[in-house]
Amino acid sequence: MNKAQLVAEVQKSLGADTSKAAAERSIDAVLEGIKKGVKKDKNVQLIGFGTFSVTKRAARDGINPQTREKIRIKASKAVKFKAGAGLRAVL
Repeated sequence: MNKAQLVAEVQKSLGADTSKAAAERSIDAVLEGIKKGVKKDKNVQLIGFGTFSVTKRAARDGINPQTREKIRIKASKAVKFKAGAGLRAVL
């Protein structure tokens, strides 16, 4: 499912009186809230759906696949998602 399909599904769920633009603004607001929550609190938990959290990746050695040259990959942060019980039950 892509964003356009998600917007159509949200519009359908909210009823005929909701426009696609309003449904898209709703989705954008939720996604922006998740981004801000992960940045500020390092953790966003949606009961029944799942948890977004920040993980740290240590620096490591790697290989450039084009040149086969050894390179050093810097430490970084990534966002991890762990599905909740409600989402796992759907699958």
